[in-house]
Amino acid sequence: MVYQVLALLLLAAAAGYLLHNTLENMRGRGIKSGFDFLLQPAGFSIGESVVPFDSSESYLKAYAVGLSNTLRVAVVGIVAATVLGTLVGIGRLSRNTLVRALCGAYVESTRNVPLLLQLFMWYFALTEFLPPIEEALRPLPGFFFSKNGLQFPVPWWVPGEGFVFEVPEKTDISVVGGGAVTPEYLTVLVGLSVYTAGYIAEVVRAGIQAVPFGQHEAAASLGLTRWQALRLVQLPQALRVIIPPLTSQYLNLTKNSSLAVAVGYPDVLSIAATSLNQTGRAIECIAIVMACYLTLSLLTSALMGIYNRRARLKER
Repeated sequence: MVYQVLALLLLAAAAGYLLHNTLENMRGRGIKSGFDFLLQPAGFSIGESVVPFDSSESYLKAYAVGLSNTLRVAVVGIVAATVLGTLVGIGRLSRNTLVRALCGAYVESTRNVPLLLQLFMWYFALTEFLPPIEEALRPLPGFFFSKNGLQFPVPWWVPGEGFVFEVPEKTDISVVGGGAVTPEYLTVLVGLSVYTAGYIAEVVRAGIQAVPFGQHEAAASLGLTRWQALRLVQLPQALRVIIPPLTSQYLNLTKNSSLAVAVGYPDVLSIAATSLNQTGRAIECIAIVMACYLTLSLLTSALMGIYNRRARLKER
């Protein structure tokens, strides 16, 4: 305990010295510091946001909008990557040679091509190969897919009627109504999901193979089909092996969302870059971004830790 206290005191002293030295140097060069700029008008608009934002509103709200955009990508991306990665991981163990080979090729290609390059590839595909909005594709009723992004029905609460869907309608030059997401959002979401799914697939495959083969034989002796044995016997036991590395992949996906700035998606890092250019508060802007990602990572780890404790083997 004494050594730990001494180590913490030395660390605090070093941090205090660095902070004091930095502030003194900034003062000597006439560089302003502090977080007071957060209450000033931002002076810039945000192209895509969950909540409305106006350029006359504060930097603080701009950061909140950027953080919500990051969460919007991370949460949906985690769900999509988990579903896709689980299916591919199971496919890697298929008895069908074609399915096993395709899943293996998917894993090798996604894991060995840099994520940034994959994002550029998806952005090029969504903005160049899709038709203009006047000729938008209709993959499902009420859905329109074009270079402008994806338009889709959204539910609304109407008093006396309950939930009703507002369905987009196509006009001569555009699509109006419903919900919409931009090509930039789709690029980041699809790119992160596809990339992370390749790693999750290997985690799932390794977890299933870590279950003793006797469990599979026991399930077969009970008359369970291969799918029933996988769903009821192998996967529940494999979770104890899968969850810890799966948590790391969730953290990686959240942190990799910072690459969204490369395709113009306004996440929290993009907002910080714009704020830094306008205010010159480099340390403060970087500190806010670090705090945002640290909070998201710790929250994700805490939630997965709770789930891991529930899934682990209970011993007397």
